[in-house]
Amino acid sequence: MMRFAFLFILVSMPILQSCRQHNTHPVAFYYWKSNAGIGDTEKHFFERTGADKLYVRLFDVDIQGNIPQPQAAIHAFDPESLAADYIPVVFITNRTMAHTSGSGVATLAEHVHELILKIMADQRMGVPAEIQIDCDWTATTRERFFSFLGELRNISGRKISCTLRMHQVKYRDRTGIPPADKVYLMAYATSDPIKDDGKNSILDIPLLKDYLKNIGDYPLDTDVALPLYSWAIATNHLGKSKLINGVTEEELPSAVYQKTGERRYEILEDTFLRGIYLNKGFHLRIESVSPELLSETRTFLETKINKPFGYVYYHLDSLFISRFSPDMLK
Repeated sequence: MMRFAFLFILVSMPILQSCRQHNTHPVAFYYWKSNAGIGDTEKHFFERTGADKLYVRLFDVDIQGNIPQPQAAIHAFDPESLAADYIPVVFITNRTMAHTSGSGVATLAEHVHELILKIMADQRMGVPAEIQIDCDWTATTRERFFSFLGELRNISGRKISCTLRMHQVKYRDRTGIPPADKVYLMAYATSDPIKDDGKNSILDIPLLKDYLKNIGDYPLDTDVALPLYSWAIATNHLGKSKLINGVTEEELPSAVYQKTGERRYEILEDTFLRGIYLNKGFHLRIESVSPELLSETRTFLETKINKPFGYVYYHLDSLFISRFSPDMLK
């Protein structure tokens, strides 16, 4: 009996370890719409993944007339639509940091904090425990951006996190380590979608593996943001291209879009797509993330990051989540 009990323990250990490893990857979502509206599809999907946090983009900050200005603020958000903690996210363009003087950083942080609290109060989203800043800072703007994060922490008294691009991982000696409590690795947008180089610009595995080969020794707590979205690149007769967000292959009727190759189409008659007018003869290229591509990315990351981390999916939208089952994202 004792031998049996000992064997049972040995057999059970891998199962228990597997469960513990799985539990280190909680699921959350981004929400990136100004005209907010979470429907039943998003609500049920959110619940079935076991998610309990929604990272909500409140507004952008960009330069207008050499002055940082808020843009595209969220409105009509219903906090009762989900049983979730709402984490505010503010996107700040890198040129905003480039145009902000050292003495203006504290003022910018104060204004951003005031608007965060106002919007969250107006939208009845509660008082945030964390504030996340999304900025593609560079070697030339790192000092001002890092100073901004410090000022925001001092003003708010809250946990401050920021996004982390893949180039900021690979070239950390140049771009620096931000003074944040936590970073959110954006494991997507791997190349320029306008450049038709045959790669999936949303998520290219070889490039991702190259840029993130040393992610395991990144010195800050890290969660991983993964893409669910898709888009189209329309090219006219002159070879000029335009990005159209949110397009999927499933919505392209064959009477208007003739398939010419993998994810490629020719437009057979003048039409509108997502409000964009396209002429007959234009060409369309669709880029998206398949469940298989997402799974391969997760497998790589889970072999590289040897500490607990969560996944934050971009983003909670019925248009994109329909391609995945909740179990695929857990």
